[in-house]
Amino acid sequence: MSALVGLDRTNLRELAVDSLRRAITSGEIVPGTHMVETDLSERLGISRGTLREAMRQLQQEGLLESGARGRLSVRNLDAREIEDIFLVRGALEALAARLIISAGTIADAKPVLHAAIDRMRDAEGGTVVAWIEADLDFHRALVSFPGNATLVHQWQQLEGSIRMSIMYAGLDRATSNMDTDRHLDMVDAIETGDEEHAVTVIRAHHSQAAATLTA
Repeated sequence: MSALVGLDRTNLRELAVDSLRRAITSGEIVPGTHMVETDLSERLGISRGTLREAMRQLQQEGLLESGARGRLSVRNLDAREIEDIFLVRGALEALAARLIISAGTIADAKPVLHAAIDRMRDAEGGTVVAWIEADLDFHRALVSFPGNATLVHQWQQLEGSIRMSIMYAGLDRATSNMDTDRHLDMVDAIETGDEEHAVTVIRAHHSQAAATLTA
């Protein structure tokens, strides 16, 4: 089902942001595509002013970029940027694992992380949008659990770039990276209580994901 459908007249800007974000993340609107206001505003059933507000937010999130004459288009990452994104993701999520283990909160984190794993399993085989959101929810749960606001903020600053990276090499490689068992390995590593092992597994997870996309 297309993410670009007509919207209700309530909370139009937020709905437009969500609809466009999902369309970009899922690859329905591919990298490099110019955002044509007349076409998009008609498809979404909103004014061009509301559309511009939505696109400005997506530009701030890193999903859109400004080109010649200020025209916005879907951001187009290169392989080096993908590698950098996953390197930083790995560092942030490894830090989250360290904080969980060092604080002695593994038992509390376990049901939260396993619930996120269950949501990933439920999303497998469904729509690509649902699968992507379940994958992102898992990583968000991991960095959020320690309760370190700065850590969460830094991860959120990357979220637009993370979304752009998911479909970089097409659906097959994206779904390979979203494999639930690969994520369960991260949880299992945290549950050992061995910080260095958990860090190694989480960094390897992200390194492999980047390699899958850029191979």
